[in-house]
Amino acid sequence: MSMIKQDGGSFLYAPPEDVSFKLEAVDVRKKTNRSDWELSLQFLNRYMMLVVASGHGALTVDGQFIELREGGIYFWAPGQLVEGALRHMDERGFFALSFRVIDHRRSEEETREGEKRDALFPLNGEILAMSPISISVLCERIQEHLDSSEALERFRAQIFFQELLYRVFSEAMPAQEKGTEAALDHVKAYMERNYQQELTIDQLAKVAGISGRHFMRLFKKRFGCSAIDYLTIFRIGQAQQLMRMGGPYRLKDIARHVGYHDDAYFRRKFKQISGIPPAAFMKNSRLNIAAYHPSVIWHLLALRAAPCAAPAENPWTDYYQRKFGADRVLALSGESARRLEELQKLAPDFIIASASEVSAEEEAALSAIAPTFLVAARQRDWRSQFKQLAAFLDKMAEAEAWLARYERKAAFIRAQLRGTMSSERLMLLKLTGAGLETIGLRGVGTVFYEDLNLTAASGPGEDDRPITLQQLAEMPIDRILMFADEARSDASAGQGLNVSEGWRSLPAVREGRATIIPAYLWLEHNAFTNEMLLDEVWKLWQDRA
Repeated sequence: MSMIKQDGGSFLYAPPEDVSFKLEAVDVRKKTNRSDWELSLQFLNRYMMLVVASGHGALTVDGQFIELREGGIYFWAPGQLVEGALRHMDERGFFALSFRVIDHRRSEEETREGEKRDALFPLNGEILAMSPISISVLCERIQEHLDSSEALERFRAQIFFQELLYRVFSEAMPAQEKGTEAALDHVKAYMERNYQQELTIDQLAKVAGISGRHFMRLFKKRFGCSAIDYLTIFRIGQAQQLMRMGGPYRLKDIARHVGYHDDAYFRRKFKQISGIPPAAFMKNSRLNIAAYHPSVIWHLLALRAAPCAAPAENPWTDYYQRKFGADRVLALSGESARRLEELQKLAPDFIIASASEVSAEEEAALSAIAPTFLVAARQRDWRSQFKQLAAFLDKMAEAEAWLARYERKAAFIRAQLRGTMSSERLMLLKLTGAGLETIGLRGVGTVFYEDLNLTAASGPGEDDRPITLQQLAEMPIDRILMFADEARSDASAGQGLNVSEGWRSLPAVREGRATIIPAYLWLEHNAFTNEMLLDEVWKLWQDRA
């Protein structure tokens, strides 16, 4: 296997220049469509890549049993005898991609035969990704464009597929090289499947295949909390979901369902995690809160308040339906007059809207329907705004509990990065249609520069500002993290910025300390996405520092 050193590590594989890759088909399964996937016993005639964003199952490959687990990426080659199945996907889905490897030194017929005997693509079995969310986002885009009736859009799907392979080649590593981390991930998934049972440290350590004391230390180092604390948080989350469903469930029944047989202990743990007692949570969960704009949904999710109504053009409907049991959300029209009529009929308890997207006339109309809170855009002090919204909804206790968890997580990641990245000068960039911009403190820069105490390559300003490659070349930068929006992500990763001489000549780029990731939701600046960004930073750099 060809290896290229990068930042003290290595690429998994660097394909020869005479080899290319052609995506043939993508099979996507989710909770919202065909939720089970089965592969009948067969000899593969194409390379296969499985991306398990959710669900669990198993494959038999050439007679060898292989568990398919959440967050895993798997490759198999033509000629292998394969049979398997995957169950219980959620809205994050599961992706099966079939593709060809073409050796341009041979004819197509010779290549088809050669694929069965040559090591043109030596990756095989399970591969662990540093950023599973980014991998899943690329799979979504591939499927979306590949299904288009437009030839140019299908061509774009091939570009995204090349980006997907590049990420796997450069960022992932074989599962056997991360045996301990894979074991810990397996235990975490095991707890989520068996949370209703009585689980002990000795039992979990046995699942991981390591000693109890060693397991406790490694679990906390990897996930930022003890295994028992993680189990408690997950159980309380499941209890909250039941409460939001509004069924005829008694508290003692909910407690038993999530694994607690001591009612007083359940109430104490519930208040510790949620900030309020279970009875108050059940009362608050019955409030109908409408999200007038998609951008305000994040603020509600941090308060664990799924909207009763939200714009139809909203990619996160499946997420909060699964996460919070909100399966009856009114899809609001994209036209403002009709949307107001829909809210008038719904008569919600509260309305949340974006201050930058609502006119004075709309604000007056909304206030006439229900008490309305306007969320200010790109406010640096997101914590204060989060508290103001919580106070408006009478959810201050929930907000304080959430903020306490956020601060503990940020402190954990700061401690892990201390002595490695903390001394490096970081440059945060955004690639848009207008060019490169630095990311300031009115955006996600606060997470990196204030919450994680990372050092900015230049003093971060309040606002984003344009910057050129020449200016970057004159600055002392040790590491670059660049967010590329959807319109430019294909160019930045493939034909555009990455191949420009000015970009490749930057020291951080030459030394493999520059990472380009899809902007996705990371450039939203609010409580919910900031916590997700903390998790992504830890996944991205825990093995790169």
